Amino acid sequence: MRDLMGLMGKAKEMQAKFQAMQEEMAEMEIEGQAGGGTVKVTLSGKSEMKALKIDPSLFKEDDVEILEDLILAAHNDAKSKLEAAIQEKTQEMTAGLPIPSGMKLPF
Repeated sequence: MRDLMGLMGKAKEMQAKFQAMQEEMAEMEIEGQAGGGTVKVTLSGKSEMKALKIDPSLFKEDDVEILEDLILAAHNDAKSKLEAAIQEKTQEMTAGLPIPSGMKLPF
């Protein structure tokens, strides 16, 4: 019975830590870039695009398709960095817990 109470206490503690981590991740901002830094995208921890910066040297008449591709690449770069940062935070928090590999946290 004592083990059950201890487990319940740890579960509540873990829940509080996940809540704090989710709030912290929501406040994160990650920047991705493409084209050697000529296009930069900033995402929030909720994957919302917060900022877009485009070097003026890219504005030429026939370069619209290239610019569109660079924006997509910068967004994808920021998103993958954000996912890696979230995974790192989750791993720090769950260190030592027997969680099956491939399980995505937070739920």
